[in-house]
Amino acid sequence: MSLSKNAQIVQDFCDAWSALDATRLAAYLTDDIFYHNIPVEPLVGRDVIGGMWGHFFQTIESVQFDMLHIVDNGDVVLTERVDRFRMKNGRVCDLPVMGTFELRDGKIAKWRDYYDGPTSAPLAP
Repeated sequence: MSLSKNAQIVQDFCDAWSALDATRLAAYLTDDIFYHNIPVEPLVGRDVIGGMWGHFFQTIESVQFDMLHIVDNGDVVLTERVDRFRMKNGRVCDLPVMGTFELRDGKIAKWRDYYDGPTSAPLAP
């Protein structure tokens, strides 16, 4: 099954997380991106979010987003994923996640992730 253009952008973005490269990920975002990793407070702006990811990546050994389902309706792409984090301190966190991505001009303008907590050790040190 081939993906629509917007679903492919989101799939590529999710795949890019494994590189642990905040600059590469930020290239997928609009300058005024609204990112809400619920229940954490939302962040606004590509530079703010990219900086946060850069700091976060210092604690991560590896990350992989396993896509279970991806569907789109125009500029809105919905994902069901398991986000798998392996921390440098040895902890493992597998998060079942539902994500909503809103695209504008081929970039992610809004991103909201909803999750129910880790299925193994938490991300915090």
